[in-house]
Amino acid sequence: MLQQLLISLTEIFTVIFVMLWIKSLHIISMVTWFAGLFYLPRLFVYHAMCTDQAGIDRFKVMERKLYYGIMTPGGLLTIIFGTWLWLGYGFSGGWLHTKLALVVLLVAYHLYCGKLLIDFRNDRNRHGHVYYRWFNELPVLALFAIVILVVVKPY
Repeated sequence: MLQQLLISLTEIFTVIFVMLWIKSLHIISMVTWFAGLFYLPRLFVYHAMCTDQAGIDRFKVMERKLYYGIMTPGGLLTIIFGTWLWLGYGFSGGWLHTKLALVVLLVAYHLYCGKLLIDFRNDRNRHGHVYYRWFNELPVLALFAIVILVVVKPY
């Protein structure tokens, strides 16, 4: 009886230990993704204001490296680890549905950033720096909402 209890406790601790690692990797990936979501539109602000060719070329390189080297891997890993937590450990509730809807909006925002990146790369930017300053604020609102939903779980 005691041996079975110890085996059960060991299994529970192992499951919790693995879950905490997955949760940690989810948070690290999310921070990486958001760093890009915050910084790429800021680069667009300065790129839209830039007038010299050397500066324009420099922004194109920085934007490409940020989008493909940091943002996209961060976003994909965030979704992978988040899905693992959701489906593997049974997280549920109304707060989660709202969070998932916000994540879908963030993915759309991410993809739209990719479209803007292509426009800049092909010298077809259609917006001024003020547009990008406002555009830059959208992921901030999503971050506030997501953190509050995950921590407070209001419903």
